[in-house]
Amino acid sequence: MNIVAKQGFIERLKHAGITPDDNERERLNKTVLVFATGLVSVTSGLWLMIYGAAGSMLSSTLPFVYQILLTANLALYIQTGNFKRFRVSQLSFFLLAPFIMQWAIGDFINSSGVILWGLLGPFGAMLCLGTRESVACFIAWVALTLVSGLSDFLPIASASSSLSIPLQTSTGFFALNFIAVASIIFILLRYSILEKEKISARLNEAHAALVNEQARSERLLLNILPAPVAARLKDEGQTIADGFDYATVMFADIVSYTEVAANLAPHDVFAILNRVFSAFDDLVEKHGLEKIKTIGDAYMVAGGLNLGTEQHVHAMANLALDMRALLRNDQNINPSRLELHMGICTGPVIAGVLGKNKFVYDLWGDTVNIASRITEEAASGQILCDEETHRILGGDYKFAVPFERNLRGRGHTRLFEIVSH
Repeated sequence: MNIVAKQGFIERLKHAGITPDDNERERLNKTVLVFATGLVSVTSGLWLMIYGAAGSMLSSTLPFVYQILLTANLALYIQTGNFKRFRVSQLSFFLLAPFIMQWAIGDFINSSGVILWGLLGPFGAMLCLGTRESVACFIAWVALTLVSGLSDFLPIASASSSLSIPLQTSTGFFALNFIAVASIIFILLRYSILEKEKISARLNEAHAALVNEQARSERLLLNILPAPVAARLKDEGQTIADGFDYATVMFADIVSYTEVAANLAPHDVFAILNRVFSAFDDLVEKHGLEKIKTIGDAYMVAGGLNLGTEQHVHAMANLALDMRALLRNDQNINPSRLELHMGICTGPVIAGVLGKNKFVYDLWGDTVNIASRITEEAASGQILCDEETHRILGGDYKFAVPFERNLRGRGHTRLFEIVSH
């Protein structure tokens, strides 16, 4: 129980004065200075006991006063939360108190180099203020050290010294002061580096998460828009509408799907469409075309938005043949034995992004309307196309005997059935 309470106290002390608004650097600065105060208080307490045991009341009194000042200043900081005042005052104590102790003892030798403790001032300033701000503090330590060293040569210094500490004792305290100061600096430096590594690791994790989220957003955007359109929308941030003089549009409808779906649960309906259309997505990507959208059980594809003039027409014919073959041959994807009827038309289209919320990329124009109406004329399993598409495909594909149909809004139109490659 005492161990748990002690750990709780140390944890609260470690986070003393830290607020939710503090950034990572400010949190580390506060923690390091509180940690340094604890280390100095503990070691000065040991120094106090050693000097007290040696019988020097002056040497034990000054460390005791120093310890009281550090502790009282820490308590004031915890109460007020004023870190700027705490930082300046505590670093000033670190810097000045060792020199006051030496001057009170009398000289550098009798004080066993206690001014070494003053190095915690510029070192603490480097950790808690920054490298540039710590320069003035280090210059102050050098100046005070020079003054203390020079004062040892003055007659008044030897006359004012009231202590005569044996050389062996003084040498032992020299070693203790070196070890204590070096240990505190090492511990603080190691702690600061480890904490900065943790902060860096957290930042790297956050950056990796941001990159992954950005990549995910990119993938989602590319699932909605063609890559060139997505790039323009991000870079330009304006309404996109393009005209294409020569594009190919295809609609592929599932035959009698309404009757098939009527006998299925909604979940099963979705599962069938998702399985079939996902397979179609792979084929569209394989042939370098663009899936535009699905409308119920209809699947709309376009070519010529990013391919050469005639290349996309052949790609569309190959896609139609592959889609029909997939449904006929792959029972894992199409266990219900669904069939398609497809219509293809080649001509000018307008393509663009509608709206600013939940936007979609869509196509407009006579070419789109004719492709939809050709699809209505196709029988189960048929792939019909207009005369322009037939002209481009030429002798590369086998066609059935052409026939005419009266298309709504177009009148008598000659249609061609693509049989095979």
